[in-house]
Amino acid sequence: MEKILLKVEGMSCEHCVKAVTGAVGALPGVFGVSADLTAGTVTAEYDSVKASVEKIKAEIEEQGYDVVARV
Repeated sequence: MEKILLKVEGMSCEHCVKAVTGAVGALPGVFGVSADLTAGTVTAEYDSVKASVEKIKAEIEEQGYDVVARV
């Protein structure tokens, strides 16, 4: 299992947190997701065989937020 921390812009409320964690958490191979509004980050734990960083980033961006960096 791997873990990634991404800097995400555009999250401003709990609705944003739920949208991101729900969407990323639904991806096959993702086991845990958390979002920190104050820090503007999203952390995901995933199986690199079933999920990829690119898929995780794409899912966050699909929800309307900008992934600006891998931290």
